[in-house]
Amino acid sequence: MYTIEEFDREKTKILKYIIYKKRSENEVRNKFSSTINQELLDDIIEYLKEANYINDKEFIEKTVNNFITLKNLSIKELKYKLMSKGLNKDDIDDYLYENKEELEEYEIKSASNIIYKKSSTMEQEEIKQYLLKKGYKNDNIKQAFENE
Repeated sequence: MYTIEEFDREKTKILKYIIYKKRSENEVRNKFSSTINQELLDDIIEYLKEANYINDKEFIEKTVNNFITLKNLSIKELKYKLMSKGLNKDDIDDYLYENKEELEEYEIKSASNIIYKKSSTMEQEEIKQYLLKKGYKNDNIKQAFENE
């Protein structure tokens, strides 16, 4: 067992960590599992989830929006990046399915950006192979080339 003081002290540490930058439940667990008793950590995480400080579904949405703003990625790359953060695969798949049209448009736009950047140094076929290797869908690559 643990005291209320311990709970509050450790909760404050974790809150500072997740307020500084939004984190997934898994990231919080990894960071604190070696320094906080498991039962205490579970209870704090449960408390923070109920208070909506930790919300993996919101975290997925925010993370995807950051990637869309800052990077050129295929949908497959987005999925891998989310999974690498230890997020639930079903939550990721649900998000990708619910936002399919928007993400398809983003993938085409990303492919177009890459085509534009690479076209001065690479042949069209090389660019196509590069995009395929990065997980872009063939139809979206074709669409991106047509838009150029």
